[in-house]
Amino acid sequence: MTTVTSTHVSALTRLGHALSEGVRTRILLSLREAPARPSDLADALGVSKQVVSNQLACLRGCGLVASAREGRSTWYRLADPRLGGALGDLLGLVVAVDPDCCSPEGCTCA
Repeated sequence: MTTVTSTHVSALTRLGHALSEGVRTRILLSLREAPARPSDLADALGVSKQVVSNQLACLRGCGLVASAREGRSTWYRLADPRLGGALGDLLGLVVAVDPDCCSPEGCTCA
């Protein structure tokens, strides 16, 4: 059995904080598909560029996303590709625990 350290707890707490806000969660789920620019994320999520910028700053602070400049654009990606798989596993677990949670009628998780 793995010994749980304060580093483990801190890492999971950061992930929990990131997932506790809907726009941040949607950004992370979007970045599973491919890197994106803030303006692309804002358009895809239907929120302002300022909201996306603020949430990306939080996700960077949590160590979950990384950025790279390309010309005049900044591209964001998941900091570790395993995060995409982990998010997919968490989503699958939510559906397994509460199959009605993600029904067409809307989320019953709240």
